[in-house]
Amino acid sequence: MESLFAALEGTALAEALRGSRWLYAGVNAAHILAIALLIGSVVPLNLRLLGVWRGISREAVVRVLAPVAASGLALALLTGPLLFSVRAREYGGVGFLQLKLVLIAVGVLSALALCRRHGFLLKDAPRARLAVHAVLSTVCWLGALVCGRLIAFAGD
Repeated sequence: MESLFAALEGTALAEALRGSRWLYAGVNAAHILAIALLIGSVVPLNLRLLGVWRGISREAVVRVLAPVAASGLALALLTGPLLFSVRAREYGGVGFLQLKLVLIAVGVLSALALCRRHGFLLKDAPRARLAVHAVLSTVCWLGALVCGRLIAFAGD
């Protein structure tokens, strides 16, 4: 793994990120935007799945917030590896990063399984299933957010 991480750090893109304060800052800002879009969409969507804002149809909330969350996830999946590449050997052994990746995988797979079983708009999904998903999703995404932030402090 060490040689793979070293090779990743040696790529032209990783070197460019390390060598340019503004390029790195731009990618970092894009990652923060991605997280804001993802968490900012997932939390209210999960609250609606738990029964908050019953006056607003679940379908309307899903139609608006799910694509925003997916866009945030896509942007995070593009920018995260770029940030990782700058110090891959250092970050590769950080437990918080490993836990973050597990939480992201569980969050994504849970959403995909729910949509596969009940359709994108979740029309026929039972309340209990939605509640379990909402709690799991919230734990995964907030946990990934916290772990991501703790990566910076892991070596201290």
